[in-house]
Parts: sequence; structure tokens; C-alpha cells
Amino acid sequence: MTTIEITLPDALAAEAKAAGLLSAKAMEDLVRSKLAADRVIRLQQARERLKEQPAEPMTVQEINAEIKAYRQGQRLATSS
Repeated sequence: MTTIEITLPDALAAEAKAAGLLSAKAMEDLVRSKLAADRVIRLQQARERLKEQPAEPMTVQEINAEIKAYRQGQRLATSS
């Protein structure tokens, strides 16, 4: 667990406290929500970049090579 200290203007702190936003659970929920929203934004931005510059389709041979490499990696991971 990590403890953090924040500095807020008195009026904002009072309003946040009255709304129950300063409890550990509420703060955790706020941070998780913000992180999730940021992930969605980054995903949307990545989709837009792909739309602007789509990757070339993979050949059957390239797909099979990727599958083979993945399976090999899985075998190595389970044997370690």
C-alpha cells in the first residue's frame, strides 16, 4: 500500500469531503476510472493512426511463422 498526500484549495477539499470523494475507496475508484479512460483514449488514438497508415496484410507464410514462434515461446515458458 502507498500513502499519498494531496493539497487542495479549502473550498474544493470541503466539497470533495462532503461528497465522499476523499475516502480511500473513492480515491482508488477515481484513479482506476481515470486510468481506464486514458487507456481508451490511447486505444482510439492508435486506431486512428492505423486508419491513416494501415499495415500491409500478412501472408499465410508470415502468419504461420508468427504462430510457430508463439507456440515455441509458450513451450519454453512452460518448461522453465
